[in-house]
Amino acid sequence: MPTTAELLKLVNAMALVPVTLLPIINPLAGAPVFLMTAGHDPSAIRQLSRQVAINCWFVLVASLFVGTYVLELFGISLPIVRIGGGLLVAASGWRMLNHSDDDEVHAAVKRSQSAALTRAEVVKRSFFPVTFPLTTGPGTIAAAIAIGAGLPRQPVMYVASAAVSLVGAAITVAVIYLVYRNAGRLMARLGEVGTLVMTRLMAFVLLCIGIEILWTGWAELNGIGAR
Repeated sequence: MPTTAELLKLVNAMALVPVTLLPIINPLAGAPVFLMTAGHDPSAIRQLSRQVAINCWFVLVASLFVGTYVLELFGISLPIVRIGGGLLVAASGWRMLNHSDDDEVHAAVKRSQSAALTRAEVVKRSFFPVTFPLTTGPGTIAAAIAIGAGLPRQPVMYVASAAVSLVGAAITVAVIYLVYRNAGRLMARLGEVGTLVMTRLMAFVLLCIGIEILWTGWAELNGIGAR
């Protein structure tokens, strides 16, 4: 029977995935580009949002549970991954904070009236560029690998933590699906100014998360704060 402390760890492990990854993914910032790709056909939007969510699920799960072993194959240590991933995440947040109104997202809004894609083209583009690098880019993958590497190594706790991490990944993917599925209504409700404010707020959170991941890797590499 798991103790209260162990149950709290499991709850934290489940919450850690969406809390860490959603600011990095920032589906609201990708929604205008998603609309540009899918067009304004409700059927195409529904099809593409579902396929992107499935793609993101596989990317996140592979990063969580296989990424660490891939790193071991190439002899890359976890602290180095955290430092590199933290730099990528922080750099992404910094770029988002300093983008002008003519950045990729706003340019996509201006081009949203372009010709709609055929269904075959929508399916073909569901992975690139919508899933990668727009939704689950290098920063997301690096952060997911860091989360997976932090799972406990005791067999029972590993299985339990892996299960709740899968739930966390499902929550993350569900949010991505809901945002993309309702991208048109969200953009209309937020407006250009609201979208800009939301993007900047998420960019600041993203910058802070990147610095936190970077500091954790640096502390591990130098033995700071060892318990």
